[in-house]
Order: sequence, then structure tokens, then C-alpha cells
Amino acid sequence: MSENHERPADRGHPELRADCERCFALCCVAPAFAASTDFAIDKGAGHACPNLQDDFRCGIHTRLRQRGFAGCTVYDCFGAGQQVSQITFGGTSWRQAPDTAKQMFEVFPVVRQLHELLHHLTEALTLPPARALRAELGRARDETERLAGLGPDALLELDVAAHRQEVNGLLVRTSELVRAGAGRRRKEHRGADLIGAKLRGADLRGANLRGAYLIGADLRRADLRTADLIGADLRSADLSGADLRESLFLVQAQLDAARGDAQTALPPSLTRPAHW
Repeated sequence: MSENHERPADRGHPELRADCERCFALCCVAPAFAASTDFAIDKGAGHACPNLQDDFRCGIHTRLRQRGFAGCTVYDCFGAGQQVSQITFGGTSWRQAPDTAKQMFEVFPVVRQLHELLHHLTEALTLPPARALRAELGRARDETERLAGLGPDALLELDVAAHRQEVNGLLVRTSELVRAGAGRRRKEHRGADLIGAKLRGADLRGANLRGAYLIGADLRRADLRTADLIGADLRSADLSGADLRESLFLVQAQLDAARGDAQTALPPSLTRPAHW
């Protein structure tokens, strides 16, 4: 179960913010995880975490990091949990109707992907340099919202990968328009292996860091304004003093997985993690 931050940008879109009180703890059951630095134990997909209580609450929620479950604290369902629990399955839990459990757990990751796309499309619609794409972005958001509202059978038949590819192409175009305003030769690091990279003080304005591996990277005092960070792996990256204002498609879970300090400049839509 995530730490459930409330982001100002989501207040007008509560459906994209995790509401654990209205979810049947799907993130504690549906995904699989392996014993690692992020999880203290192995858990198979569709099996409840042993820390899950009968009331769908986590028994160690306030001690997740100390107990070896840091991975839980950086997970964000983008509101898919309550969508599946309350809308797709009408408020009937997998415990109340065990025959629905398997389907509910399979539907959850599909809706999560759609809600993540909704989150990024919602951000893209607020970016002035992308005003030329506003109509396309709006149509894509409406269609993604429609798909997220389908019934369980239709959701499981949905080619979500194809839809992601289509939306991603639109988000790439949005990113290019915004980053063009950086007025400099933009660095291309899409999918790059930057694990442990020494980027202290680096000027990364307008850089393409989509899907880059920045695990453990030294980004202290780096300038990441208008850098595209969609899908970038920031686990244990040091963002102390870094400037992340106006960075593109950065989500709370990425910050929660990183390290930072009081001098890290954040977009107004995101919250400084409590563990920094």
C-alpha cells in the first residue's frame, strides 16, 4: 500500500489519486514481487501479502521501510484501485465474492496502465507549448477514460499495449514541443544506462531522459527543468538541491524512490517525500 500522497494537480481529478479507503487492497494482492532490497519476501501474483489485515489495511503501514518493504511505499496505482473496486466490480470485494477474485486481480493492472496514461495526458493538456496538440490530447484522454470504464470482460480483451503505443506517440510529440523551448542542444538519453552516473550540477534542461536508468545517480544540484522524465528509474538517485521545476511527466512514485533534501526544487503538483 502506497503512502498515498495528495498531489495538488490531482485535486481536480480525484479519480487519478489513490484512495486506499475505497480499494480492496488490490496492490497488496494482485502484483507479484521477489525478495530484494525493495521487498523482504517473495509473493506470487494473486496472493495476499501476509501483512494484509482482514479490513484491507496493511499491518505494518507505518513501518514499511524499516521492515524491508520500501517497494510498497513507492507504488502508485493512479486511482486504479478504487476504480476497479468500486466501479468495475460494483463495490463487492474479492473476499465477499471469491469467484471474482482472479478476474479482479487480472483487470487491476490493465486499469492501472490506463490511469497512468490519463495522468500523463492530463498533465500534457496543461502545457502551453503543446497547445497545438490540445485537441488530439483531449480526444486521447476521453478515449482512455472510456476504456477505463469498460466492464471486466472487455478490459481483459483490450489491447492495452497498442493503446499505450498510440498515446505514447502523442506524449512524445508533446515533449518535443515543450523541450524545444529550452533553446539549446538537447541531450538525448532515452533509455540510457546512467546507473550511478556522476551528474552533479549537470545542465539537463530539455534533456530526453525517458526510460533512462538513473539508479543511484548523483544528480545533486542538477538542473532538470523541462527534462522529460517519463518512466525514468530514479531509485536511490540523489536529487539533493536539484531543480525539478517544470520537469515533464515526473510522478510522485519516482520522487519517493529517490533521495533529496529541503533544497530540492519540485513541481507544485508533487510532494516532498517524508523520508528525505
